[in-house]
Amino acid sequence: MSLSKMMKPAGRSETVHGFRSSFRDWAAEKMPHVPAMVPEMALAQSVGTAVEKAYLRSDLKVLRMQLMSDWGAFVASASQKLPPAKRTKNRPKLAVKQRSLK
Repeated sequence: MSLSKMMKPAGRSETVHGFRSSFRDWAAEKMPHVPAMVPEMALAQSVGTAVEKAYLRSDLKVLRMQLMSDWGAFVASASQKLPPAKRTKNRPKLAVKQRSLK
């Protein structure tokens, strides 16, 4: 199920673009030591010129995993400050499973 399809039943009005944009802004502002191509790769964007792509043989998986772990911690801490989602009568409550990345 796509993120946008999960947001509506949860009573949220945020958009997927908003999530992507927020992540990119956060990475640029809070993680300046991370090369710019790492957040772009984490967003599944095509990165680099044709020449750079020809020589980039790494998927930078370790850097992307650390970046996404840091993003998850940031979002989880920020979500503590948000008001609860609006509920309607006909929308079911979504169950969210928590997973450990370790």
